[in-house]
Parts: sequence; structure tokens; C-alpha cells
Amino acid sequence: MALNDATLLIVEDEKAVRDSIVAYLEDSGYRILEAANGTEGLAVFERERPDLVICDLRMPGMDGISLLNCIMEATDEVPVIVVSGAGVMTDVVEALRLGAADYLMKPVVDLSVLEHSVERALERALLFKENYLYRQELEQRNQQLQDHVDRLKLDLQAGRAVQQRLLPTFELTQGDYHVRHDMEPSTYLSGDLVDYFELGPNQLVFYIADVSGHGASSALITLLIKTQIDRYRDELENDTSDIVTNPGQLLRQINLELLKTQTHKHATMFYGIINTLEDRMDYALAAHFPAPILCFESECRTIEPESLAVGLFDDASYVTRHMDLKGFKQLTLLSDGIFELMSESTLAQKEARLLELGADRSHTMHEYLAQKRENGQTADAPDDITVLTVEKS
Repeated sequence: MALNDATLLIVEDEKAVRDSIVAYLEDSGYRILEAANGTEGLAVFERERPDLVICDLRMPGMDGISLLNCIMEATDEVPVIVVSGAGVMTDVVEALRLGAADYLMKPVVDLSVLEHSVERALERALLFKENYLYRQELEQRNQQLQDHVDRLKLDLQAGRAVQQRLLPTFELTQGDYHVRHDMEPSTYLSGDLVDYFELGPNQLVFYIADVSGHGASSALITLLIKTQIDRYRDELENDTSDIVTNPGQLLRQINLELLKTQTHKHATMFYGIINTLEDRMDYALAAHFPAPILCFESECRTIEPESLAVGLFDDASYVTRHMDLKGFKQLTLLSDGIFELMSESTLAQKEARLLELGADRSHTMHEYLAQKRENGQTADAPDDITVLTVEKS
């Protein structure tokens, strides 16, 4: 609305004064409504709802203060300019207290002053209305955003429930070997994956994967890896493929499957198979970091990461390594989110501390994570944290 298209209500009991104001403001392009007293002015106001009211304070019957009070009770969006004689300043103060936009002293010799007051009042009223509409729109958008966030949370919680069903629900023991895990996701969905299962009476398979990033997109990649390995297990049972028993070949296939997704996601992995009867481990690494911690009766050391993460290059190669487990005590596999819980200042210091913790026979990394969780240090962890251990009694 252009300001000079506004409708003004002039409430003035002196006809000569009212006529001069009406004529001047009509010439300025305003639509003018008139009333000769407060009662008539209130009726016109309620019927026409003008954009601005100019009223005299001293009128017979309903005076300007009473009219102003009625208007303010009805709406605070319509500005009211009061006109007062020099001797009634107390009324002016009361009018301003009630919410009058401006006041002018009689006689108004220069009507351009009145017009300027009208323009300012209309501009403020328009700005107030625009701000009000903007706040309404903002509140509506905030509510829509909150509704969207609530729906997203429900979706994430549902996804988290599905993902939890993919993880082992029990610890696994075969012969003298015992496998267990613990996980602390940074969000509702995790970019970490861990699993272990038996292949016959003497073979124990376990693996850990840490997908780049975390959240929904990374969780989808964990689902792909889990589904692929489960398919290889089915192929072994159906005598169509033994890839699940070959760590290097399995990582090679996982690498190719991730590249097919074109999601630009990659994952570090450790995939191992322990022959519990012969005390031998076959394994393959895909740049898994932190380095796995391997403890024997005589020493603890790390298995240095090798090869590339899966999902980066189609010509990456992964080698199956073999290890004699005579004297074996424990293998600890971690996702790199564990670093976020450590107080050491450098990565080298954190790696050294992990080796020290892994070599401590008085506790396990599971207990270390549980302690951090109890202290509240995992609540705001920026990355997923996973611990997988294989122990021999």
C-alpha cells in the first residue's frame, strides 16, 4: 500500500478546523472519513477500520482520551494522532501513555506539519505490520522446520533400530577364543560396522569397518558391506563361492562394490579368520586405523596398517596374511573415534597410549570405553567409537 493511498479518519468537533484538515489531506491523495465527535468517530472507526485517526482531545460527549482508549483496546495497529489546545498538556501526556503515535498543538497553522506527522505515523505502522507478518512467517517456518526435524529424528531412530539389528547381539566363544564388541555412535546412525560369526566348528570370522564420515550416508555403506559379506556366507553354504574364507579377495570385492555406488565413500577395514583348532589367523587389512593391537604372552605390538581403504581405487590390491597364534592373548580393534576421548596432545602420543592400554592385563578397552561413557565423555563425541576384541583364555 502506498502511504498516500491510506484512509484517514478526522475526528474534530470544530467544523472549520475539520474542513481545512480534510481539504488539505485530500489534496495530498488520502481518502478521508469525517466525524464531528468521539461517539460518531468510534462508530466510523468500527465500521470502516481506517489506517490512521486524527482526533481532537477536547470534544463534547466522548472526548479524545476516551476514543483513543477504545481504539487501543480494539487494535494497536492503527496509529492515532491527537490534537490538543495549549492548556491541556496533561491530556496529551495521558494520550501518549495510552499509545498515541504523535500530538500537535492547536492551532495547526502549517498543515504540512500535520501531513509530515501522518506520513511518519503511517510509515511506522507499515513497518510494524511488516515486522509482525515477518515474525509470523518466521514462526511458521520455524514450526515447519521443527516438524521436519521431529520427522527426521523418527526416521533416524527407525534407521538406528534397523542398524542395531545388523550388529551382533551376543558375545561369541569358540574353543579358547572369545569375541565381543562395544559401540558408541556419535549420532542416531553409525558409520562403524562390526560383526563376527562361526564358519563351521573350527573357524571364527570377525571384522570391523570404519566408513568415512558418520550419519545416514555412512550408515548406508555399512549396510552395503554387511549385506555383501552375508551374501558371501550364503554362497559358501551353497558351495558356489569360498570368498568369505579368503580375507584379501573379500576386501577386493568390497572395494569394487563400494566404487559401484559412486557415493565417494570409503572405509578402512580389518577382516580376520581364526582357525581355533590350529591356532592360526588369516587376515587382510584395508588401511585400518588405529593399528590393531596384538598381544602375546611375551609382548604386545601393533599390526601396521597396509593397503588402501576400500572404495577409493579399482586397482587396489589386498593381501591375505597368515599368523601363528601360539602364545596369543588378545587382539584389539578400534575405530578412530577413540582418539576423540583421549587427552594426549599428538597423534603419536595417542597411538602410544593405546598400545599401553591394550597391553595392560588388568583391564580391557571395553572397560576403558565404559569408564569414559560413565564420565559423560562420549555424549558429545564427534565420531563413532567402536571396540572389538578377540581374547584367548
